[in-house]
Amino acid sequence: MSQYIVRRVLTAIPTLLLISFVIFALLDLAPGDPTSNLPLSIPQEVREKIRDALGMDQPFLVRYGKWMQQFFINEPLNALEALTGVSIGNSADRLRITSWTSRGKPVIDLIIERIPQTLWVVGLSYLFAVLIAVPLGVVAAVRQNSVFDQISTVLSVIGFSMPTFFTGLLAIVIFSVNLKWFPSVYNTTLEVKDWPSLVAQIKQMVLPVAVLTFFQTATLSRFTRASMLDNLALDYVRTARAKGLQERLVVVRHVLRNSLIPVATLIALGVPQIFAGAIITEQIFRINGLGALLINSIQSFDIPVVMTTTVIFAILVVIFNLLADILYAVLDPRIQY
Repeated sequence: MSQYIVRRVLTAIPTLLLISFVIFALLDLAPGDPTSNLPLSIPQEVREKIRDALGMDQPFLVRYGKWMQQFFINEPLNALEALTGVSIGNSADRLRITSWTSRGKPVIDLIIERIPQTLWVVGLSYLFAVLIAVPLGVVAAVRQNSVFDQISTVLSVIGFSMPTFFTGLLAIVIFSVNLKWFPSVYNTTLEVKDWPSLVAQIKQMVLPVAVLTFFQTATLSRFTRASMLDNLALDYVRTARAKGLQERLVVVRHVLRNSLIPVATLIALGVPQIFAGAIITEQIFRINGLGALLINSIQSFDIPVVMTTTVIFAILVVIFNLLADILYAVLDPRIQY
């Protein structure tokens, strides 16, 4: 198992380096620059000085090398110093990745400020989706063609057929505008201090969490059902039943474990995907999270923020892909060989 994990980690490192190079190259080739949003009255000479001050006059490989050093060396060292309280080298000379449009504020600090809002919505929605979808898919497969299976099939088709921006707007119109049960805009400045503020926090989280949960549950439940049906028809299941095992043990101990192998991959790889999908949901409900930060940075051509945020999403994909591979080996020991 240890050799299997080491091989997967060694494969992930060059993958991340290649992804970061491709993203940086695409952003560098994109038309526009941070001075395009400045007033037209600013002379061209001043614009050139601003570009030079931001380092845009340097060659591509030099700018890429500086960003790599700042992201993969300087920022981890700063985080390690903050966690341990032990000084590592001269931190004053350690350059950080700074935003072009937020008055030179470190990009990592901007991301840390936005993470709680995104995690509350994305984390809860995905947790609820997994807890609902897996049992739903198992019961639907065991009771194939029953009324429960047909109802769950219809709801699942509706769930993954409608994009989140449509269901989000529909939920706002029904539950916020007409029924006035929940607020339509997420208040990021709300602090939980007492019971009324806690209720207000829960109410403003219901709609975005429900929209993302509905979409993810539909996909995961159908995939779980299909995987369960594939295994229920195999010979080892008939053998287990012929031995006199209870149906519950056959389903849970034998069928479910083998069925979770492809489902585990979908769940693991779905975590970074739901972060990316939450960008649209955050815009609909005005959640001041990572999605809003990325959209605003793209509009203002803030390359350091866009580059760092995008690479973090790519790191999440690689990490959870690695976790899925490890979980594969745990569920099916044959894979590591």
